[in-house]
Amino acid sequence: LLDSPEGHVYPMPMTMRNTKYVGVGRICKDRTANAVNMFVVADNLLRGAAYNAYEILECVIRRSNA
Repeated sequence: LLDSPEGHVYPMPMTMRNTKYVGVGRICKDRTANAVNMFVVADNLLRGAAYNAYEILECVIRRSNA
């Protein structure tokens, strides 16, 4: 969570680039609906495909060793 409007701290694409983390910020209640708005950013190539495959492999290895 990177959300500090007073300090102008928000998740930015360049901040999350080449990391496995997902940044969330600018969280606010939506006045027009029963909802919450937020800004979410991640390195889609790393987090979306490669890192998910790595996490699945880790699970398979743990289960085969159990």
